[in-house]
Amino acid sequence: MGRLSLRNPLATPEQIAESPSQRQGMSADVEASMRSYTCHLIQASGTILCLPQLVMATAQVLLQRFYYLASIQDFPLRGIVLGTLFLACKAEENPQTIRNIINVVDIVVKRDRRYPEVVTDGYDPEYYELKNEMVIGEMQVLRRLAFNVQVELPYRLLANYLRSLKLTDQERVPQLAWNYMNNLLRTPVYVCFQPETIACGAIFFGSARVQYWTAYQPAMVGARKLKMHGEGVLDEHVAQMRKEMRDKLDAELAFASQEKNVDEGDGGGKRSQAEHVDDGTRPKSRRGVPDSTSRDHNRRRHTSSRSRDTRHSSYRPH
Repeated sequence: MGRLSLRNPLATPEQIAESPSQRQGMSADVEASMRSYTCHLIQASGTILCLPQLVMATAQVLLQRFYYLASIQDFPLRGIVLGTLFLACKAEENPQTIRNIINVVDIVVKRDRRYPEVVTDGYDPEYYELKNEMVIGEMQVLRRLAFNVQVELPYRLLANYLRSLKLTDQERVPQLAWNYMNNLLRTPVYVCFQPETIACGAIFFGSARVQYWTAYQPAMVGARKLKMHGEGVLDEHVAQMRKEMRDKLDAELAFASQEKNVDEGDGGGKRSQAEHVDDGTRPKSRRGVPDSTSRDHNRRRHTSSRSRDTRHSSYRPH
């Protein structure tokens, strides 16, 4: 996860199997609960600060990445929450003052612990302690992540996929897919998969919830991987495209056959040598369909033949 890339850095299988916190004796369930709680703090604090969802999601992804490189026992949760939220505000170009972030996170923590919700004064020793935790947390996150705070989120991809699959008119599928992506922020999914995979999975689970696609059932997921291109979801669109291509080809064949019958019915006089001899210079038509040059030539010949018949009604070919 330390290599710099335009793609999202992902955790290795070894890191997923045993995180630094688990190597120090913490159980997987306790670690998952603490990760979920820290993401809750970020989401609640960002909502009070009226931050965009992109900022809150970026902060949660940075926190998940950090705790795959460092132990929860070595770095307190509150300081990392403050540091990642402050970093995300700067990374997403939505800066907030240090005082606002500290006061809001402190209020959320006190509310969860049912402490009196008292805003700390700027000259209070507790405020300076929280400020030091924020600065240390920000430095530790930058150091562990090698200053790679780039986070590609799947929200834009979700909107494009829903539009491509013509699901934007559905009442519940877009909202359910959006909710699934927000809920997955509290899990390690965003450091295990790339954003396009997360967007496809959110659409699948959202549509399965309302039974929009009957071709995909949950029992099939264990049997084979979910393929969004060429199978399953896009089969209907591919079949429609093939049907349109077949109809177009049949129409061209019918048009060519009709022209041939009309030409033979005319009994039209002497044909040019170019119509009988193929010197190989004219491109051959595909699947028996005459090319555009031959069709235009037949139309002009047929029109000229009719005009001659009109001017010389007594003329008959020998």
